[in-house]
Amino acid sequence: MTLWEHGHHDNDFPHMWCAAPPGVQGELTAEAPERFFRPPYVGHRGWLGIRLDGEVDWAEIAELCQDAYRTVAPATLVKRLDT
Repeated sequence: MTLWEHGHHDNDFPHMWCAAPPGVQGELTAEAPERFFRPPYVGHRGWLGIRLDGEVDWAEIAELCQDAYRTVAPATLVKRLDT
């Protein structure tokens, strides 16, 4: 997960990037393009950009961060979360 408090490149608004399970980036960017985007550098790997300059659902952000961790963490660490 990466946080860009003051924006980054052409995205001059607070936002974060996080890994996402397969298909999630396409689903969320299609469903809510005003909140989600394909970030530079890592977007081609399925990462998700999330705008933080509007109304933010922090429970949703927490869930996305948990999913991001599960996407990139070693299987042994993910297994610990499930026990």
